[in-house]
Amino acid sequence: HGLNATMNLAITEEVQAHVEPGIHGVLLALAEAYQAQEKQPEAVHCLERLRQLTPSDLVVNLSLAELLMESDALTKETCQRVVQLTEGVANESAVQTALLLYKAKALRGLGLLDAALDVLTGALKRKKDRSDELLQALRYERALVYEKQGEKKKARMELEKLYAEAPDYEDVKTRLGL
Repeated sequence: HGLNATMNLAITEEVQAHVEPGIHGVLLALAEAYQAQEKQPEAVHCLERLRQLTPSDLVVNLSLAELLMESDALTKETCQRVVQLTEGVANESAVQTALLLYKAKALRGLGLLDAALDVLTGALKRKKDRSDELLQALRYERALVYEKQGEKKKARMELEKLYAEAPDYEDVKTRLGL
């Protein structure tokens, strides 16, 4: 009948992927289901298998980067792995911008604050076709980097802009003392 079924699958809070029936779609959906059940090792296994099949798939890399960065035990090795997953990523799509967000988080986790700031500034240069949620996450991360650098005034300025746009975002209210 010529039907072509696709399904929208939330990869991160900011990005959705369109998946089709097949091993790729099944493994990606299974990884997301495991993640929702807080079964991180199983989710990582599915995503690593997908990376073997399609190593340059940005959606798979994004899903894996998110999963690794949101783990309870954020180690130096985990941050290094996320930086590797984002190697060579430009800022040409929303998926790539989200990958840059995780790269910046990993760089901050490694104490490479200037590099993280460069990544965030570059990622924020493109706003077309980027969700408000993704842009807010980038600004919030930039505020955290400024804070860690001791740039309190710049951090506060980022948080104030974010509060004006999304007053209930993360812990912005608390960080601003409101």
